[in-house]
Amino acid sequence: MSLTSTPSRPSRSLPNLTARLRRGVIPALALLASTAFADTGFDGKPAVQPDQPVILYDGDKVNDLSQFYTWLQEHKYEDPNRVFTVVDQVDGAPAIRISGQDWGGIVTRQAYKNYKLVLEFRWGTVTWGNRKDRARNSGVLLHCIGEDGNYRADFNAPWIASVEYEILQGRTGDIILVSGFEPGSSDPILPRLTMQAQPEDRYWDPKGEPREFVSRKGHLHWYGRDREWKDELDFYGDQEVEKPTGEWNHVEAVMKDGDLTYYLNGVKVMEGTKGTLTEGRLLFQSEGAEIFFRKIELHPLTP
Repeated sequence: MSLTSTPSRPSRSLPNLTARLRRGVIPALALLASTAFADTGFDGKPAVQPDQPVILYDGDKVNDLSQFYTWLQEHKYEDPNRVFTVVDQVDGAPAIRISGQDWGGIVTRQAYKNYKLVLEFRWGTVTWGNRKDRARNSGVLLHCIGEDGNYRADFNAPWIASVEYEILQGRTGDIILVSGFEPGSSDPILPRLTMQAQPEDRYWDPKGEPREFVSRKGHLHWYGRDREWKDELDFYGDQEVEKPTGEWNHVEAVMKDGDLTYYLNGVKVMEGTKGTLTEGRLLFQSEGAEIFFRKIELHPLTP
């Protein structure tokens, strides 16, 4: 597979958030091989609500990463190990390759709201570091708000405050409410979400009672996640919806104000409402496992 492109590097940080946003009280607000793009990073503009499909990556239409910038915990806005590239041939077509070697992600330069994310992914064969023998792990952070790396108070973290669509063998479709910090404040950003579940349980159950969950309290699980799940390479449960390693999976995430609905390969696997994050950037994770994306699109919501 030949490497053809990498995302460009930003040069400025994001605007500060208000104290009310920290507390979740109000709604949150690709590159050719020989071409150097402007170091602009997040554009700081108001969130866009798509009225037509936004093609963030599609090998037929957009074959570069100019709509993203790089954020890595170890290297910040640089990518010396070429973690993020476009490769010429994966199952006969171009695709984004995320190697998983360094932790972080590619982040959209623009913020978005009220959309349906459509993407296709499949796992590669490479795993790294302390996840070498563990379940292949990645994910998409939705509604990212605040400074890059704000998952930790020193802003030296791979993640950003957000709501995650987990992509993890056996747990793809889980929700993670990712917390964060604002510069100059010790008050954390603690996203909240309401999900139907049985008492004392964290599995989505449409017959359960609506309960509010808050970040830092554990994952919210898709309905079929194996209760004996193990963090082992290529673990899949009895009710698995994700396809086996090496096959393409189709993901949809419908994000409407504070509500969300997750689909995997045409199956509704998760639903949440009344989320305190309603808009923001998208981050596609590098988290110890090689993964390929061949489609990333944002579609307008239909009535």
